[in-house]
Amino acid sequence: MSDSPTIAQKEPYPVEVTEGKSYFWCACGRSKRQPFCDGSHKDTGFEPIKYTAESSKKVFFCGCKHSAKAPLCDESHSKL
Repeated sequence: MSDSPTIAQKEPYPVEVTEGKSYFWCACGRSKRQPFCDGSHKDTGFEPIKYTAESSKKVFFCGCKHSAKAPLCDESHSKL
């Protein structure tokens, strides 16, 4: 079990989301379906974060897994 997530990539994932739809963001960094959960967090102590789109638009999901505004990017990757 790790205290810190695996960095999937050091830039955000731009995703077109659909209003009212829920997305499960990978918090551990191990998912093969980045930026979304595929169940790879089992036994890591991490859980995916649910994001429900308020409107249909492009959002930027955190790729480095260190954002203080998870699941969205807050530019934390620029400090890693």
